[in-house]
Amino acid sequence: MTDNAQHTAQHWVATDYGDLDVLRLEETDVPPPAEGEVTIDVRAAGMNPADYKHIARSGDRDALPVAIGYEVAGVISALGPNTRIASGAGAVGDEVLAFRVAGGYASSITVPARDVFAKPTGLSFPEAANLLLAGTTASEMLHVTGVAKGDTVVVHGASGAVGVSLLQQARLIGARVIGTAGEKSFDTVRRFDGIPVAYGEGLQERVRDLAPEGIAAALDCVGTDEAVDVSLVLVEDRDRIVTIAAFGRAEQDGIRVIGGAMPASAAYRDGVRAHLIRLAGEGDLVVPMADTYPLRDALRALELLKSGHPGGKLALLP
Repeated sequence: MTDNAQHTAQHWVATDYGDLDVLRLEETDVPPPAEGEVTIDVRAAGMNPADYKHIARSGDRDALPVAIGYEVAGVISALGPNTRIASGAGAVGDEVLAFRVAGGYASSITVPARDVFAKPTGLSFPEAANLLLAGTTASEMLHVTGVAKGDTVVVHGASGAVGVSLLQQARLIGARVIGTAGEKSFDTVRRFDGIPVAYGEGLQERVRDLAPEGIAAALDCVGTDEAVDVSLVLVEDRDRIVTIAAFGRAEQDGIRVIGGAMPASAAYRDGVRAHLIRLAGEGDLVVPMADTYPLRDALRALELLKSGHPGGKLALLP
């Protein structure tokens, strides 16, 4: 579709708050883009734990149904009048990625043009659709803890999506990373120049042996008590410990916590998107993919994502 008429699409919504059984694939009317908006024919929808976590707890029932998914890649099918995308210009047929959007698990979506960027030619649609949620989270973790060239840091959960982005971005800064992971994932950590270490009993001692110079900062992507406890022992300055998962421990122990719903986090992540896209376009930030699924099979893909061991990023293909 190249004109600005309303059309229909398929999208996944949560009809209630709860587990995956509340999700439904439905037809929806896609509104034509107004000024400052763009309609995208989705080629790939990125998948992240946040997609299901934000419907796992009760919320505003007046907001139901809730459309699922925060990032997509695709092709512009229509632009509102006098509208440019965030990276400049934009025309029907251009390949783009978009983050942060609402309702990315869809075959077509109308979104604010400020959240739409030209897709680097070297990235596939599934890779592009999975770049920015993990990438902006990792960037903010490094930013708030002040990681700098020459620092040795520990990343808890280094083989996950955020962890892998952390490894790459820390390498570009010039920091040395010790990354916790299961032994089956050690090769993933090594691929991005991290030093793998097994989590579990004795973690503190193993990290100390690898970093006699000391640990400058700790970045927690898993939220376990072990990760927080070890970080508190290894890092003297609690302002240099950050978590994206252990919210209760952050409040209890006075460490940093960040999240996409927090205004400061949202502002930082919006501001760093263009930089991360540029890094990806230059080949300095890659997105390891595990698999793709048809849009209709989102529940099966989400079950794998919830297992915690997808082996890379997943994408839905309309």
